[in-house]
Amino acid sequence: MDYIYFLGNASLTLRVIEYLQSTNDWPYCSMTVIHQINGWIVRVKFKQPLTPYQHGNFKAFMNEIGIPYELEIRLQMVFWSLETGQSPIDVMRRYQVAIVSHGSPDTNDIEAFRQQFTKGLGYCPETLA
Repeated sequence: MDYIYFLGNASLTLRVIEYLQSTNDWPYCSMTVIHQINGWIVRVKFKQPLTPYQHGNFKAFMNEIGIPYELEIRLQMVFWSLETGQSPIDVMRRYQVAIVSHGSPDTNDIEAFRQQFTKGLGYCPETLA
C-alpha cells in the first residue's frame, strides 16, 4: 500500500516518522522523502496491507498534517526508478529532484538535510522549520 502526501514543512515530515515508530502495530514500511521549494512529498509504502482499522488511522493522521498528492509524470518516474533499485544519487541527477531519504524511515536524514540547507543559506526557510 502506498500513501503519497504533500507536507508543508520538515517538522511535519518528522512527525510522520515519529508516528510510524511510536508503535509496533505497523507492518514494516519504506519511506521516500523529496524536498521541493514549496514543501515535502512523502511516500510511505507498507510491505503488507494494513488492516482496515490501521488504514483508517493512518489516513486520518496523514490527512491532519498534509494533503494527498497526485504525482506528476516526472515524480512517477522518480519513484519507479527508486523501486527498480537505481541509486538515489543517479535518480536525483537524472530528474533534478532532492531525495532527502529513501528506505527505512529515519529522522536523522531529515535533520541532516535541514542543517546543511540552512547552513548554506544562512537562514531557515519556512519549509525547513
